[in-house]
Amino acid sequence: MNRLGHKIKAILLQVHSIAGLALALLLALIALTGSIMSFEDEISDYLNADIMHVAPRTTPALLPDDLVVRLKTAEVAGKVASVVLSSDPSAAVRVRFARDERGARQGSLYVDPYDSRVLGAPRGEEFFVTVRRLHRWLLIPGEAKGWGRQITGVAALGLIVMLVSGLVLRWPRRANSVKMWLKPNVGLRGRGLHRSLHAVIGTWVLPVYLVMALTGLWYSFDWYKDGVVWLLSRPHVAVAKMQPKGPHTTPRSEPDQPAGFDRAWATIQREEGGNFSRVLLALPNGPGTVIRIRSWAKDATLDTTRDEFRIDAVTGQVISAERYADKTFGEKIIANVLDIHRGAFLGWPGKLAFMIAAALMPLFSVTGILLYLSRRKLRRPAQPPLGRLVPGE
Repeated sequence: MNRLGHKIKAILLQVHSIAGLALALLLALIALTGSIMSFEDEISDYLNADIMHVAPRTTPALLPDDLVVRLKTAEVAGKVASVVLSSDPSAAVRVRFARDERGARQGSLYVDPYDSRVLGAPRGEEFFVTVRRLHRWLLIPGEAKGWGRQITGVAALGLIVMLVSGLVLRWPRRANSVKMWLKPNVGLRGRGLHRSLHAVIGTWVLPVYLVMALTGLWYSFDWYKDGVVWLLSRPHVAVAKMQPKGPHTTPRSEPDQPAGFDRAWATIQREEGGNFSRVLLALPNGPGTVIRIRSWAKDATLDTTRDEFRIDAVTGQVISAERYADKTFGEKIIANVLDIHRGAFLGWPGKLAFMIAAALMPLFSVTGILLYLSRRKLRRPAQPPLGRLVPGE
């Protein structure tokens, strides 16, 4: 390697070390919380199997507005924000509640769709909510509007820098040797072992970490999100998605009526034709009357593979409809960012691989710090023994 190459590698080593030392603990925390959430859906379904289902009956299920009224009459929790309804007659209705006066997010309840009987609150819900807030916002106040969002974004950018610089630094002389790339030398001890584990296992997980970082930036920076939308979407779709979101209203001459679920529920049943497995209907946060609706098909395998609608709660008019089947390949990538981020787009093996990779992040934090300390020790000039000092030195 020529002199310029050695200089470039020395600079990359400094960049890699500084970024690693600055972000080691933060990246370990973000990765560990992400690994905990990898199988959140499966764990929640197991913990709540007894309250997620009811005995099917011949009587028709309550309409969502009737169900909400009965909950209010029973003085259960607070203001309803959304309901999740299913085409399965044995599935319970999940009711989520709006934030209280202090801005705190309320929990949710499973309710019998036939008589509005409360079946119970989901076990583990509060735990996973806290883990998610720690993963995305580091529990910093303000959540998505606070500083935590930007801090995790900077950590993702730092991870990309470390991945690229680390790949260049470890590029072996025999680059075509699979053994050199993928087999750690466990026969070494001390610094040699730390270096082998750090470099080789880092090569294993590099593609996974790169996917995690690139998709994680989607949730941290609006400029990054807008850029991805512009790059992967059709022009008219990109323009619509990059518009600032505000309360949706539909001009009408009659006085405003309180938004309910029934008309939107009837419209979505007509639009989807009974081909859905479940539907989420969310009331507007502000004074608008347009309900946001997500509909999952019966053959959908991913949580992000869904149709999205905006329906006026008073008139039942469809304001907008985004069907997953009508999206281009790039728009489907955008729709599936979350499932790509956690590896779910590869099925449960992908989720398992991403979970293991995330759980390994502390290994790189520990070995990286040990390598840095040992490198500083090697650079420290040796002090001559006192007995060998020459008078006057």
